[in-house]
Amino acid sequence: MDRTRAYISSTGMYFPEKKVTNDEFAKTMDTSDQWIRDRTGIAERRFSAEGEVTSDMSAKAAMDCLEKGGVDPSEVDAIIMCTVTPDMFFPATACLVQHKIKAMKAWGFDLSAACSGFVYGLATGTQFIESGRYKKVLVIGSDTMTSIVDFSDRATCVLFGDGAGAVLLEPSPDGEAGILDFDLHTDGSGQEFLYMPAGGSLNPPSHETVDKGMHFVHQDGRAVFKFAVKYMTEVSEKLLERNRIAVEDMALVIPHQANMRIIKSISDRLGLREDQLGLNIEKYANTTAATIPTCLCEYHREGRLEKGDLILVSSFGAGFTWGSVLFRWGI
Repeated sequence: MDRTRAYISSTGMYFPEKKVTNDEFAKTMDTSDQWIRDRTGIAERRFSAEGEVTSDMSAKAAMDCLEKGGVDPSEVDAIIMCTVTPDMFFPATACLVQHKIKAMKAWGFDLSAACSGFVYGLATGTQFIESGRYKKVLVIGSDTMTSIVDFSDRATCVLFGDGAGAVLLEPSPDGEAGILDFDLHTDGSGQEFLYMPAGGSLNPPSHETVDKGMHFVHQDGRAVFKFAVKYMTEVSEKLLERNRIAVEDMALVIPHQANMRIIKSISDRLGLREDQLGLNIEKYANTTAATIPTCLCEYHREGRLEKGDLILVSSFGAGFTWGSVLFRWGI
């Protein structure tokens, strides 16, 4: 008996209204629009409104996805919420999203893999569909990075923005379109290079942890750059080789939108043409788990994808975590 194949049947996204340009940062710190553009490829990003949290953005992206796909929330079986900025430790943000969109039949959970969250979530949701147990699985990547960024640290604060993206996974109607393969990895020895020191059981919140800035993102940019380029390139090459697909046959490759220098290095190593490279970093910066689903949604909405296109998404994040998913477009 042939296995059921999961495919992306709809996409959705949400970005806050507030745009923050590089010039805004130049008003309060020693930086400039040109300096940021040259080093990151970022021109602007979106910041959430006061009181607007991860579950709010996630719910809006989820509803956008379901409405575009003609699916009622009551039909959703499961919600995989990929984030490192949950509304709170518990209950899971997936529970809050389920309530907000009124997907009362769905169960859900949060998946924490930092910038690799959506790739991990897509692979996980795929297996729920392939098992035959579920018919409609929402995978959401969403982060409110402004809630954990130190705005006095110019090395990190200019890199991040807020946003949410979602996809709906369903059984492929023709058995051809859908998720073809994925490859995921973790190396915990990389934890020292990208992390948030406090807030958990190791360093519970206290006046001391707050005063020391331990609730903000801490990053060794050079180390992250080196490992991200190496591992995202390797895992992408491995996936293509394993499935006997040539790079030139790919319609679109979407790397995690962390830094344009990282993206360019990976693109050069893979030998991608300019028209094969998916980008939205200039407008939105690094939205962590939301970069890949929002970029995919934009390309879909702009009519830049055709049924049958081969697409690869790849990411790298704190942990270290990294992986790639290969699929054939079916909408």
